[in-house]
Amino acid sequence: MPAGSELRLPHTFRPFGVRMAVYVFGALLVLVTAVVWFTFPGEIRDKFTTFQRGTVIVLGLAFLAIGWGLARCRIEARREGLKVVNGYRARRFEWSEVVAVTMKPGSPWAVLDLSDGTAAVALGIQASDGARARRQVLELRKMVEVLTRTERDD
Repeated sequence: MPAGSELRLPHTFRPFGVRMAVYVFGALLVLVTAVVWFTFPGEIRDKFTTFQRGTVIVLGLAFLAIGWGLARCRIEARREGLKVVNGYRARRFEWSEVVAVTMKPGSPWAVLDLSDGTAAVALGIQASDGARARRQVLELRKMVEVLTRTERDD
């Protein structure tokens, strides 16, 4: 690695655009729903059944769960390895398990190529972030290059 380019560990990679969309549009959805509900006259609100109100609440909670799952995606790089959180699933990889990091043109997110021949998607770096995502992939590649060790040390 070139001089002056030290590894910054621990480091967390998170998508920016997706998180902002979830937070902003989620808040707007709650605000618009509340404003519409409270601007209805009382006699209109009284016509809604408990089942209908419950359906709206369940749908709101489902949107919240999906949004929270998207917003919590990340890649945590530490000395001992990587932790990849995609939605509600987290996977840990030792540095020796990660062979390469790719994000081909047109790919929606980064992919980790693993030593067992499989691949793991990493939603913590998303192509929708543009240049930021490309910088993050390069930074993660540098970490893999420095910290991944094989039996032959190649």
